[in-house]
Amino acid sequence: MFSFDAIVDNYQSILHFLAEITVLTLELVGIFIIVVGSFRALIQLLIRLRTKQPINVMIELGRALALGLEFKMGAEIVNTVIVRDIKELLILGLVILLRAVLAILIHWEIKNERRDEKDHAAENAPR
Repeated sequence: MFSFDAIVDNYQSILHFLAEITVLTLELVGIFIIVVGSFRALIQLLIRLRTKQPINVMIELGRALALGLEFKMGAEIVNTVIVRDIKELLILGLVILLRAVLAILIHWEIKNERRDEKDHAAENAPR
């Protein structure tokens, strides 16, 4: 059985282990969301092509990509706990920055797609 002193002495090892497990779990969840969302978007695209419905799958795919990137960015933030030197921290900072920019661009694209879809629906509405 562990005593409180042993836990305090091994705090850094425990923290490192928990951070690694958390990072791997968050990255796995992010990848899973991106893969499942991509397959769902592909299935929607194929169904809409077959039924000749208007094709706008970008919103579904964009949501999956944005949510997956949020989980991966969370993993990178947790990863800052186990960084050993300044070079690793700089690389990690750049990765977080790139993922943040990607997330912003995806959200912007989703917003524009929704606006375009509403405009298109308003133009084709019976008068």
